[in-house]
Amino acid sequence: MKRILLDTHVLLWWLADDPELGTNARDLISNGTNEIYVSAASSWEISIKKRNGKLTGPDNIDGIVQQERFIKLPISLIHGELAGQLPDHHKDPFDRMLIAQAQTEKLTILTADEKMKQYDAAVIMVVV
Repeated sequence: MKRILLDTHVLLWWLADDPELGTNARDLISNGTNEIYVSAASSWEISIKKRNGKLTGPDNIDGIVQQERFIKLPISLIHGELAGQLPDHHKDPFDRMLIAQAQTEKLTILTADEKMKQYDAAVIMVVV
């Protein structure tokens, strides 16, 4: 069993059945023995970028995450503290939060973002 935290773009690719996701990532997400986590940071990022016209995405991420039987990962104070203390390898605050959550909760991030590998966190790269 793997405990996997989906990067926001991976979540969106999964929901849109986007070929960018790749077979390995699809297998990991659909494997019923794996625990798949979605951070509140992803919902926050999606809603901000939708409002700013930078992306289109589904409404009601909370309901969709529940329907997909993914595990909702709230943001805690320790997550916020750790995200603020991370080295500046990545400027994106949403990604920094995902890294902090992965480190704190012992999760593996599923991502296509090479910058994530610069941190002391377990990462599985999406191969497209």
